[in-house]
Amino acid sequence: MTEPIGEAAETESTAEFRSVDEQIALTLDAAVRPRPVRVAISEAQGLLCAEEVVAEHALPGFDQAAVDGYAVRSVDVRSAGQEPVQLPVVGEIAAGSRQPRRLQPGQAVRVDTGAPLPTLADAVVPTAFTDGHQAKVTVHRSVPSAGYVRRAGEDVQIGDVAVRKGDTIGSAQVGLLAAVGRSKVLVYPRPRVSIVSVGDELVDIDRTPSVGQVYDVNSYALAAAARDAGAEVSRVGIVSSDPKRLREIVEGRLLMSEIVVVAGGAGGSSGDEVHAALSDLGRIDMTRIAMHPGSVQGFGRLGPDSVPTFLIPGNPMSALVVFEVLVRPLIRAARGTRNPHRRIVSARLLSPITSTKGRKGFLRGQLLRDEGNGEYLVQPLGTSGAHLLASLAEANCLINIDEDLTEVAAGEQVKVTFLAQRA
Repeated sequence: MTEPIGEAAETESTAEFRSVDEQIALTLDAAVRPRPVRVAISEAQGLLCAEEVVAEHALPGFDQAAVDGYAVRSVDVRSAGQEPVQLPVVGEIAAGSRQPRRLQPGQAVRVDTGAPLPTLADAVVPTAFTDGHQAKVTVHRSVPSAGYVRRAGEDVQIGDVAVRKGDTIGSAQVGLLAAVGRSKVLVYPRPRVSIVSVGDELVDIDRTPSVGQVYDVNSYALAAAARDAGAEVSRVGIVSSDPKRLREIVEGRLLMSEIVVVAGGAGGSSGDEVHAALSDLGRIDMTRIAMHPGSVQGFGRLGPDSVPTFLIPGNPMSALVVFEVLVRPLIRAARGTRNPHRRIVSARLLSPITSTKGRKGFLRGQLLRDEGNGEYLVQPLGTSGAHLLASLAEANCLINIDEDLTEVAAGEQVKVTFLAQRA
């Protein structure tokens, strides 16, 4: 049987612990959406639209050929299904042409895809339905009125809402904005997140650590997680645990962030020092959370703008789990995402697991799909210890174990938070 992940050895009473759901509700209540800004549509991808974009131009803006062929009056080729119909070709219209042309009864005009139809033409005969001649074309199949024609306003009419407020702007929305003549659009910008890493034992990755020193993992890993959640990230990096210096750095970040995350700011004497250094910037709640790993953490709203600030463990594995469970939903909510939470599915457990009594467990796992019946399967990864970062890198899900469970047998169903798949 696998060991519990994270703080399984701790035996203290959970009576004073706050539930994970309560903590999530508390943090989401602090979500503040950044004020909308107007940006070029080329910069809007992935952002949420902050206005109802009403089309001022029809799409298409004129009747146009949907295929290469011949613009005709449909009545003139009605009998082509029974016997070929010959029509004189009196001209040619290329895509982009601005020269008006009038079609007379019994005539045809050669047209390219996207070309404006001549006056009186109500259909296009595809080249494949003809002999393709340029002077006198023989039509072998009839076409109905409006056949192979893109009518003006068929896609979007003047006054239609092209992109709605709250829609995520993807490639199709960018294309639609361009098609209706919008060069800029009002959007909600990505929330700004500052990542601070505290610890006198930390060195940056471009240096060689001495005895007792370790690389700063958190500022890089958490910055990547914040970008994945849709934030604009400022990786502050390593900050000295000197109270004055730490306070100055965090106070500065509060003025330019919607969310601040301090890794290494919870647990032990160093956590107490961080809490003390930041406490005069606002109230930080250090209530322990009934989860593992990462029960030791803090949350407050600091500075004059009451910026949501997280103090999370310095252990990279615990830090990433806390970020996933609590910080990521706040980022998504600040973006204006309708559902800030990841998708949760039910999966059959392939190996037995244990969990810490009284705490909700978030265990690393590999989510699989049974090709035979489509059932989700999940394989726990790693052994005991919240320090095992390598197994988290292999995981594509977190197995959610309720607080009242200490053991789950292989074959039982568990809830699984589905993480983003690798590209």
